[in-house]
Amino acid sequence: MGLSNYTFHNPWLLLTLVIVPLLAYWYYSRGVKTATPMPLPGLGEITHQVSVKEVLSRLLPIMKLLGLAALLIALARPQLSLQEEEIKAEGIDIMLVMDLSSSMLAQDFNPDRISISKVMAQSFVDKRPYDRIGLVVFAGEAFTQCPLTVDHDIVDAFLGSLQCGLLEDGTAIGMGLATAVNRLNESKAKSKIVILLTDGSNNAGYIKPMTAADIAKEIGVKVYSIGVGSNGRARAPVSRRQDGTFVYGTTRVDIDETLLTEMSKQTGGQYFRATTSQQLEQIYAYIDTLEKTEIEVNVYKRYEEKYRGFLLFGLGCWLLSWLLGHTLLRRLP
Repeated sequence: MGLSNYTFHNPWLLLTLVIVPLLAYWYYSRGVKTATPMPLPGLGEITHQVSVKEVLSRLLPIMKLLGLAALLIALARPQLSLQEEEIKAEGIDIMLVMDLSSSMLAQDFNPDRISISKVMAQSFVDKRPYDRIGLVVFAGEAFTQCPLTVDHDIVDAFLGSLQCGLLEDGTAIGMGLATAVNRLNESKAKSKIVILLTDGSNNAGYIKPMTAADIAKEIGVKVYSIGVGSNGRARAPVSRRQDGTFVYGTTRVDIDETLLTEMSKQTGGQYFRATTSQQLEQIYAYIDTLEKTEIEVNVYKRYEEKYRGFLLFGLGCWLLSWLLGHTLLRRLP
């Protein structure tokens, strides 16, 4: 609990605290001026010894000033502000569909397409705290990496662990979309969307992309598709060695933009093309603005009085100083 949670019911009374340093200055300046040394003949060589009584006598005025300060703070009524929020969110169910084909290792993005795509997807997830988000991956086949969940740390972790080459190579766009749509079929959310990211053309799988798009339309799923890759040619894997490492060469970037555009249009979504990491970041930001979650936040505040501690401390200082002044530290006239 930080100091920012503390407030004062009568904050203007804190101005009276200026009395404390003024009294301290007056007391000590007056003490110096009025102190009268008492000469004792024949004791000049005696070394001065500081007693406990002398130390306590010096602390006595400090104790009174601390007590006064505590009492003034108590009068200002310090309070601990406790804030509670009741959030009602009409969340959106979102399935991310990520292409893990070997071409996603193309180096026209720095360091490659898949690395940048993962980072941008994680940033998008972190900006949607009230939505359920899931993850589907595909290459020559497709499967659900993470079902719909509000635990975005898990989604981020799965995104961060994605690697190309773990699945049979290929680009089964229809399978990837169908898997995501199947996950959204039982969703009761007001809005259901798929964000499909790929860098190629459909060349694998037994479900055609437009068939998956038709199913998405029937159950009210909107598809936003993103084509990732520069225009022209790029350095990308062209083959694979027996030890599993990739052999790189220059290949042509081939994205079926006509298909992706038609899929998105069929479901009421949009198609985007990202040829740089900056464009990909802007696309995710734009989708974030298009799909807004309705949130109703009610804030409740209650206050807990904290003046009692200052009051007891102040009274304790004054009582202790009075007792010491009339007993152990009593001065004879």
